[in-house]
Amino acid sequence: MSGLVFAAIAPHGTSAIPGATGPEEDARGVTTQRSMAELERRFTAASPESVIVLTPHNVHVEGAMAVVMAGGLAGDLAQWDAPGIALNAPVDRELADRVKAAIRAAGIPVVAISFGGNNPHEAVHPMDWAVLIPLHYMGGRTDPQTPVVVVSPARDLTPEAHVAAGKAIAEAAAASGRRVALVASCDHGHGHLADGPYGFREESKVFDDRVVEVLKADRLEELLRFDPELVKAAAADSWWQMLMLAGALDGGWKGDFLSYEHPTYYGMICAAYAPQSSTRWGG
Repeated sequence: MSGLVFAAIAPHGTSAIPGATGPEEDARGVTTQRSMAELERRFTAASPESVIVLTPHNVHVEGAMAVVMAGGLAGDLAQWDAPGIALNAPVDRELADRVKAAIRAAGIPVVAISFGGNNPHEAVHPMDWAVLIPLHYMGGRTDPQTPVVVVSPARDLTPEAHVAAGKAIAEAAAASGRRVALVASCDHGHGHLADGPYGFREESKVFDDRVVEVLKADRLEELLRFDPELVKAAAADSWWQMLMLAGALDGGWKGDFLSYEHPTYYGMICAAYAPQSSTRWGG
């Protein structure tokens, strides 16, 4: 079987990794840590040959999505006070090029991005935390490592464009001949604590509760009906990646909601998806 074989919604808060935060926050994130370990198990069972990560925290391009075309990625969590957690990963440049071409063929603006070296295949692009933390569990520490494709959404494009981009990504995966995993890296409402950087926002709970409802019901298509003003007021970092996931998994997939919590000021959700024909949630 080639094409998408596994998909997930995974958080990128540091409390998702044991020991990456202080003891108090670490203890509050145990539910998410257990769910991430379960995503790792299911990822491994699906045996993907490449993994595509949709991240809100890499290069932002005005009016266009972006696909990393460098030869490799490297990053750490030093800015989040966990410098000892670091990853290097190879980029699947062939699949990245297919993804970029498919998004462009769908009429959606997209650009190739790289960093440092002028020869893209020799360049090493910064790995942001929204890529590193999911990869910590899904492909970044396997032997051999799972090659990565990094795609950034574009919030100034329409929700419909993100759904269409997700469909294009699935088509590119199917045409690649590879077994591919797709991970929507998402933290949700960022206003759950008054002393957080965004202050308290009641919309964060409203947004998160609605996302949990949609995911538990396994109705990703309902994300398209969310009010963009609610998303903005909730200070969410997830809607655009989930819309792309919805487009990619348009029918024939089974979702399994694993957990939700907000151990600090932002919400974190873990959910797994497998093709209906090969669903294997058993241990």
